[in-house]
Amino acid sequence: MTEPELGRASNGTVTTQIPARLDRLPWSRWHWMIVIGLGTVWILDGLEVTIVGSMAGRLSEEGSGLAISSAQVTGVAAALYVAGACSGALFFGWLTDRFGRKKLFLITLAVYLAATALTALSFSPWWFFVFRFLTGFGIGGEYAAINSAIDELIPSKYRGRVDLIINGSFWLGAMGGALLSVLALDTDILPKDLGWRISFGLGVVLGLVILLVRRHVPESPRWMFIHGREEGAEQLVADVERQVEAETGRPLPEPAGAITIKQRHSVGFVQIARTLCRAYPRRAVLGLALFIGQAFLYNAITFGFGSILVTFFDVGTGSTGYFFAVIAFGNFMGPLLLGRLFDTWGRRPMIAGTYLLSGALLFVTAWMFSNGWLTATTMTISWCVVLFFASAGASSAYLTVSEIFPMETRAMAIAFFYAVGTAAGGISGPLIFAGLTESGVVAETVLAFCIGATLMVLGGLVALFFAVAAEQKSLEDIATPLSAQAAEAMTAAGPATATVRTTP
Repeated sequence: MTEPELGRASNGTVTTQIPARLDRLPWSRWHWMIVIGLGTVWILDGLEVTIVGSMAGRLSEEGSGLAISSAQVTGVAAALYVAGACSGALFFGWLTDRFGRKKLFLITLAVYLAATALTALSFSPWWFFVFRFLTGFGIGGEYAAINSAIDELIPSKYRGRVDLIINGSFWLGAMGGALLSVLALDTDILPKDLGWRISFGLGVVLGLVILLVRRHVPESPRWMFIHGREEGAEQLVADVERQVEAETGRPLPEPAGAITIKQRHSVGFVQIARTLCRAYPRRAVLGLALFIGQAFLYNAITFGFGSILVTFFDVGTGSTGYFFAVIAFGNFMGPLLLGRLFDTWGRRPMIAGTYLLSGALLFVTAWMFSNGWLTATTMTISWCVVLFFASAGASSAYLTVSEIFPMETRAMAIAFFYAVGTAAGGISGPLIFAGLTESGVVAETVLAFCIGATLMVLGGLVALFFAVAAEQKSLEDIATPLSAQAAEAMTAAGPATATVRTTP
């Protein structure tokens, strides 16, 4: 195999084949290490959110070791977690684009671990509130740092399905959190003041295991060659190529093409905003529609999940965790089984299809519920079917915003749309849906379902017209890096002197 070297021109541009070399790699043990090291954080997020929601009643009981009300847990603490996630995504997203993926995905996980451990030691409501905010701060930063790193390291042939499955793994954590809460709430097994602390502690243990694996995940070579570290990027990719060739026993095909960029160290907020809104307005509308649609559909169901089962179907509060585990399983199976189709059938039909179908099925569920045709079991099955498709759609929202904008703005774009979607779900959601689903009035619960379904359908219609055919394409072909645009401008202004050299 011949290995392309970087060519540095006298005008400060660099020509490289690194993106093409990464995209032509077959799946290998190296890619599994990336998935395990980076992707498993969504399990932590699902575990975290579900445990807190399930523990609200227990924490408010006398003898829990924390003088806090259920409303404070599900209201104040939940709002602070959401605020932390939004602000953490924006803050760490900017740092990720500026200082690199690896530094930030180590820092954000450390923030999460420390905040979760200190939450388990809560002795007062103010302490609990502070560290719920900081836990969200770390998780929000994870979303920006991790999604950008995954998409830049995974070959284009597999990027869609891998991204969907990783984002969908949130529901594995949710399923584990639901079942764990059943055990933690059983006072025959654990004392009332200890069970909830151990639940948080298990999240810390899982996070420490992930941190050990994550130390071996490399920096994104794409980020490195843009930020003046082309020699390190070249060495890293060459090492991976040797590992893959040794594993497969055959030489790699030649990379298809090169890219010339003007190296830079940072991008300002003004340029990021201009890129998202002026250069790619249709894509910005698409990102907003997808994130807001999935946020409202999920909140239409999950905010009233427990109260609907208890109020309308006489399910005991201690048993709702089992129903939620079933729904969480359906959520995970959607991205797992449908993910491959996003790479084969294509982004536009699959994104639009999952959004439109899940919205339509929620309308059907609302109609059946309004007519009194459902039981606790059939309602749960209906939710499972709706969320099977909705979960794949929601995961594709993260995939979409991480691949349709230039590399220099990728983490910040993810952070922006995540923050908007999370704020819509975490602020507007409780205000709109909590009262509707907890009122005990069938018509009001039906209205909550219809609001969520309508916004999901609208997101699907936007995707039908605006979704980008990004399947199996290089990230640089989907959105030209700002650094490459700068290099093209320099070339147009004078003779190009950048070259690509190859050595045996």
